[in-house]
Amino acid sequence: MDDNPINDQAMPLLDHLMELRRRLLWSIATFAVAFLICYHFAGQIYLFLAAPLGEIMRQQGQQPHLIYTALYEAFFTYVKVAVFGATFLSFPMIAVQAWIFIAPGLYRNEKRAFLPFLVATPVLFVLGGAVAYYAVFPMAWKFFLSFQTTGANGVSIELQAKVSEYLNLVTKLILAFGIAFELPVVLSLLARVGIINTRGLRKFRRYAYVCAFVAAAILAPPDAITMTGLAVALMVLYEISIIAARIVEPKADPDP
Repeated sequence: MDDNPINDQAMPLLDHLMELRRRLLWSIATFAVAFLICYHFAGQIYLFLAAPLGEIMRQQGQQPHLIYTALYEAFFTYVKVAVFGATFLSFPMIAVQAWIFIAPGLYRNEKRAFLPFLVATPVLFVLGGAVAYYAVFPMAWKFFLSFQTTGANGVSIELQAKVSEYLNLVTKLILAFGIAFELPVVLSLLARVGIINTRGLRKFRRYAYVCAFVAAAILAPPDAITMTGLAVALMVLYEISIIAARIVEPKADPDP
């Protein structure tokens, strides 16, 4: 008797398509509700994202402010904020719907293997975003604001940040760090299914470090602080991935 069965019966193609449609509708509905909620609180969410900049400006004796130069700019910025927030809020439900769709086709041991990765994915993404917000933003904003000067002839150089440009910057950084923190999940999953192993990861370490700086140069703004911060985070996560891969990779059967 098979002690590792697939629980569900075989389904016709039409039933699979109907099930996929049902899961997509649940996901879209969840995103739409989350979007409406986030748009209602878009102003508060934006102020939360702008808080690190405001704190640095206050420390330097400035009145925190952001500007917009087009009539529609603030509106579309709030829409982007709502989309960004809705993506965060709806992701757990979307992940659950994806799991409900694919789980019937998995063996029980495959479900036990994949479920921890499904749980770890949003947790690590939020952790990466938190690192960007609480650790990287204060240092980066302080660096950028250090270029403000007041000349002897009364001519000053000061920041007049636009609401849309600031939002694009912070969302890019949050997404970059969130995606970077998925590295242990991806590499551990590949090790779990036997595509890679810890020996190969150790051998590839020097190239991975170079790739970390290349990825940081692409994903992060063109300044030394954020690029170095992301690159260092990627290198640390790579080392964590080696440890995680060693734990989850299939063990070689001992010779008889």
